[in-house]
Amino acid sequence: MDDTAWKAAAATAAPEQACPIAPVVDIVFSRWTTPILWTLHHHGRQRFVELQRRIGTITPKVLTQRLRQLERDGLIVRTYHPEVPPRVEYEISELGRSLAPLFAHLAEWAAANLDRVDRARHDYDDAPAH
Repeated sequence: MDDTAWKAAAATAAPEQACPIAPVVDIVFSRWTTPILWTLHHHGRQRFVELQRRIGTITPKVLTQRLRQLERDGLIVRTYHPEVPPRVEYEISELGRSLAPLFAHLAEWAAANLDRVDRARHDYDDAPAH
């Protein structure tokens, strides 16, 4: 498909067809998903309270919703231990761990480029009205 045909197809396609990574971005890069996956990857199995404490500003309601969605998506595993009191632990699944190289590349990009982004924002904000 030549460049013109590709652009025409992309312009009329559903978002996931125009950008094949759109579903991945929706799954992995929502507001709280990335910090949850990052924390589970770096700190291993966590109980709900430990996870909430490490992430910091997430509410229990939102953490519960995100954990359920991540479990549904197969990115984390929830383990219920029927003891008194009941204990629930969360860990990143094999599928979730497969995202580690992507996160590593993004961390490298951030380290190399966020200063440039800050400078560009500063330059834009200081420029005369656009």
